[in-house]
Amino acid sequence: MKISVHAVSVDLLANSLANLSHLLEKGHAHAAARKYDPALLLAARLTPDMFPLTRQVQIASDMAKFGVSRLAGVEAPKFEDKEQTFEELRTRIARTVDFIKGVPASALEGSEDRIIKVPLRDRTLEFKGIDYLVRWVIPNALFHVTTAYAILRHAGVEVGKNDFLTGSGPGFSQSA
Repeated sequence: MKISVHAVSVDLLANSLANLSHLLEKGHAHAAARKYDPALLLAARLTPDMFPLTRQVQIASDMAKFGVSRLAGVEAPKFEDKEQTFEELRTRIARTVDFIKGVPASALEGSEDRIIKVPLRDRTLEFKGIDYLVRWVIPNALFHVTTAYAILRHAGVEVGKNDFLTGSGPGFSQSA
């Protein structure tokens, strides 16, 4: 069975972002239950030289939308990076998932060999489509989702591996 670029990009990224949204929901509930300003949790970071939770979510969103858009050769929506609440971050994630799920699988056909250019501050990276996806997009997106999880966990939010993997926590059941 051949695995499609759509499955490895859209399906994987949409699932990871949905799980991230679930983690944020738990983070917001944690702050509310302990009666502290949720902005404190949104500004939390693991170490002073890392981005805070809010930026981790924004970057995960950007990696997904730009990854799929570049592979499909379509324009990605622009987000202003102004989210300041859990709800605004969850809305951003929902918009990202809607966008990437709206890219037809046919637009990704043949993208394995498409040349993808990624502009950075000081240079431009160039990849074949499949290398871009598996060596740049997926690792970057999952790094920022994982870091967001770690920030929440470090801050005392009761999240675990099931929340990260399935977004449903205990009681998740898989069907064969």
